[in-house]
Amino acid sequence: MASTQPRATITAVERFLPERILSNKDLEKVVDTSDEWIRERTGIAERRILDGEPTSYMATKVAQGLLRRRGCHADDIDLILVATITPDMVLPATACLVQDQIGASKAWAFDLLAACSGFVYALVTGAQFISSGAHKRVMVIGADKMSAITDPHDRSTCILFGDGAGGVLLEAAEDGSGLIDFEMHADGSGRDDLHVRGGGSAYPATHESVDEGLHFIRQEGRTVFKFAVQRMAEVSLSLLQRNELTAQDLDLFVPHQANRRIIDATANRMGLASEQVMTNIEHVANTTAGTVPIALSEALDEGRLKPGNLVQLTAVGGGLTWGSALLRWGNAA
Repeated sequence: MASTQPRATITAVERFLPERILSNKDLEKVVDTSDEWIRERTGIAERRILDGEPTSYMATKVAQGLLRRRGCHADDIDLILVATITPDMVLPATACLVQDQIGASKAWAFDLLAACSGFVYALVTGAQFISSGAHKRVMVIGADKMSAITDPHDRSTCILFGDGAGGVLLEAAEDGSGLIDFEMHADGSGRDDLHVRGGGSAYPATHESVDEGLHFIRQEGRTVFKFAVQRMAEVSLSLLQRNELTAQDLDLFVPHQANRRIIDATANRMGLASEQVMTNIEHVANTTAGTVPIALSEALDEGRLKPGNLVQLTAVGGGLTWGSALLRWGNAA
């Protein structure tokens, strides 16, 4: 029997990128690296840096853009979800700050932490409130100010990350579009491979924790690379097979923008053609929870998303976390 629950569909998409550009040439002045070396290993040419403002600033810009694109009022929003690993502060949640800034007086709000998988996690979470009939409009935002937790002298990480935010508005579908299915995973045993150790209850902020650089992001690059390629392809194909589809049925595959080599390796494992894959890592870099919605927004502006298109969003991140969402594109603004 077919489900009577409505699908949650994306009705608006928005992104925000800071104005300041930090190029590979700029990084050559800080660490032992080169533009050629960075491009060859990551596919990144530049990244955006947010000066003087916190993560909530970018998330609020996205929220305001979503309202403008959809033509609705802040009081029409029932729930605001912000996926981030760089909240303005430990509490309150960044989502609550966004709720206040846009004047969404009827909305409740909370943050979700799943690192680079954060937006896909939050999208799936938000969709449940639409499908259940509990809410009519849910705002889902992925935003990270990675420059705040990246060691500028750590060559293995400072070349990878940038600042940015993106988001979507979810509503009940009336045209057959929306979230078809999803598959999500986590494996906490990989916590040491990608983490920010300081700042929580295990390692509270002290002079020693700051001196030791515990508040910066650290990763085991080779381990994370192999894990990302394996899991992104694996979960994407699993989700397609469960829905009796193949990679060739996809109109657009939007992966987490971690590294161009990871994206290419994932696409190759899935048997995807280059025109099926959305990439923007060259000029945006890895914005963590922001990568997927930023790429989705750019794809829409480029005319690569049409009503009826089959779209897959896949990400992997610290936790370790990974997952994929399959959806039929609607009439998003």
